[in-house]
Order: sequence, then C-alpha cells, then structure tokens
Amino acid sequence: MKIIPYGRQTITDEDLKAVARVLQSDYLTQGPEIHRFEEAFASMIGSRYAVAVANGTAALHLSALALGVKPGDKVITSPITFAASANCIRYCGGEVVFADIDPHTYLLDPNTVEHLLQSSPPGTYQGIVPVDFAGYPADLERFRELADRYGLWILEDACHAPGGYFTDSSGNAQHCGNGKYAELAIFSFHPVKHIATGEGGMITTNDQALYEKLMLLRTHGITKDPALMQDNHGPWYYEMQELGYNYRLTDFQAALGISQLERAAQGLSRRQAIARRYDDAFAGKSLHLPWRDASVFHAFHLYVIQSPDRAGLYDHLRRHGILAQVHYIPVHLQPYYRQYGWKPGDLPIAEAYYTQCLSLPMYPAHTEEEQEFVINRVLEYLPA
Repeated sequence: MKIIPYGRQTITDEDLKAVARVLQSDYLTQGPEIHRFEEAFASMIGSRYAVAVANGTAALHLSALALGVKPGDKVITSPITFAASANCIRYCGGEVVFADIDPHTYLLDPNTVEHLLQSSPPGTYQGIVPVDFAGYPADLERFRELADRYGLWILEDACHAPGGYFTDSSGNAQHCGNGKYAELAIFSFHPVKHIATGEGGMITTNDQALYEKLMLLRTHGITKDPALMQDNHGPWYYEMQELGYNYRLTDFQAALGISQLERAAQGLSRRQAIARRYDDAFAGKSLHLPWRDASVFHAFHLYVIQSPDRAGLYDHLRRHGILAQVHYIPVHLQPYYRQYGWKPGDLPIAEAYYTQCLSLPMYPAHTEEEQEFVINRVLEYLPA
C-alpha cells in the first residue's frame, strides 16, 4: 500500500548538485553560502535583513533574546501552534499567556488580545507572538496598532507562510515576515515546509540594531569585528561579548535553501491548485473548509478541514495509507503548561477547533492521482 504523508520535501537534481558543489568546496560551515542564502531570502520576503540559523526553534529563541525577554515578562501567543512558539518565551524565563483564536481563521484573535490588554494594568504585557497558522497571514496591521498603543513588541511566527500576504488599510500587499509591522519574524526549513534544508531557520527584520544583536547571539556571542571590540591583541583576536549560542546553519544546507528558493513561486502555485481542488471536491459536504478572504493570499502550508467525526475519519484514512495529521493539540493543555494553571475550558474556541481539525496531504509533489485517491477516501467516509 502506497503511503501518502500530509507533507514532504521535494528534492531535485539541481538541489543535489548545489549540495555536492559545497561539499567539495573549502567551506562546510561559516562560509559564503550562508550570506548568499540570507540575501536571497530577504529579497524574496521583502525584508532588509535576514539571519540564517539552525532551525525554527533556534530562530524563536534568538528572537526572544534579542527582544530582551527576561524573567517575569508576560508575552501573548496562540494555543494553536507548535509548542516552540510559546517555549521560546519560557527559555528566557518569561511567562506565556495564551489567548483564544478566531473561529474562522484559527489565528490568534486580535479582539481577544485587545480585551486582555484593556483589562490589565499598564505594563502587564511586553510582547505578542502572532502565528501565521497553516499559511494564513495574521493581521499584523491590527496587532501593530495594539502593540503601539500598549508599548509592546511583535515577533511574527511565519514558519507556515513564506509567500503569504495580507492587504493592509492602504491597499498594499504585506508579505509575511517583511518587517513592516513586526520587529522580527521567523521561518522554518523543516522538510514539510515550503523550503526544505533538512533543518534550518531564518529570522527577518528591518531593524539594524536587532540584526546586529542576532548575528552576535547566533555564534556564541563572539565577534571578530575590530570596530566592535573593546580591545584588540592582533589579527587572531576575538571577543565574547554576550552569552550566545551555536545556532549556525551549515553551508551545504544554505546551498540547498538557495536552490529551493528558485522554485518557491512554483511551489506556492502548486499548493494553490491543490487547495482549489479540495475546495471543489468538498463543497457542500459535512466538512468545514479553510477560510477564504479576498484580501489575503493563503500560503497553504496545511489544508485543514474540520469534521464532526475527526477520529473516525483519521482512522479511515490511515487504513488506506493516507497519513493525515492533527495540527495542533492546544499548547495550553500540554502537561508542561498545565502546571502554570492552564486547564480545559480556558480557551473554548481553540479547544473546540482541536476536537475536529484534520490536515489533509498538501505539498507540491502531491500528484493529481494521489489527491484524487485522498478525495475519494474522504468522500466515501462522509454521510450520504
């Protein structure tokens, strides 16, 4: 029986050649491919700077550090995300405050966030981590207005949404991670994402000071730039100026990323076609389909449906080799976060969503024949 995953990488001959070229070069790490990848990615996203790192979680951690998260700081984020979106705040000793989601988009609800801010003393919260869940862009213009009013920073988790955008109040398309409304944004290059480097991540920003801080933190807090040193003993000298980390990406991963970027537009187009076919096939059926808005370009990392019999449909698909997945178990209900007082019933919209959500296969290499097989297996399970 052929197995159809919910997501997977596409590796071409060009990708293999790019990696082989670097493997045969002088640099496997800390070489020129890193900067090339950063420049190419920043150009695609529309940001001024980009910093390549080991993975998306490292990107989140470094971003929280650069933004100055410290013990006692309170930061608001969504419960419908991978745990790392919240964990990065805990790594710095901060407190995570989950807010409920919009029932249509499944994203952190700005109205709920506004209520939290209005009902708390000034200075209670320090930041917001909106998540572009499934590839649907968060309304960062609205979050920026709240952040400016209450003195907060914004860290956009755009792991699901390279290429996605929303239209702001001026009628301009604002691409996820472009730095217009968020101080920092992060991306992941895990194999199921739009761009695959095995593991890997990227931080984008338009803020030069944050960029320089990230570059320092990425490599042990060490600089070799004479202009930044407090002392200089000679050409061999370096200084550790911060408690940093080894969160570097390798050059052969960067080469793979550059090669993948060349097909980014093609991959987005294919994801749109897959989503349209699912939409047409399931229209009028007993399923809740992904939200659409004319002002938003959905990047479709995931195609999430809701079914009143999610568990039964999940089992039915797996019996036919279709590895649909659940995204996500609400983070506030994980045992780690329950120790801080979170419990069932705290975020009813997110919890109701979780009982019915299911992600169907969505990736550029998903063939029309495979998708037809998936569609037919879903339809045969639904009530007549």
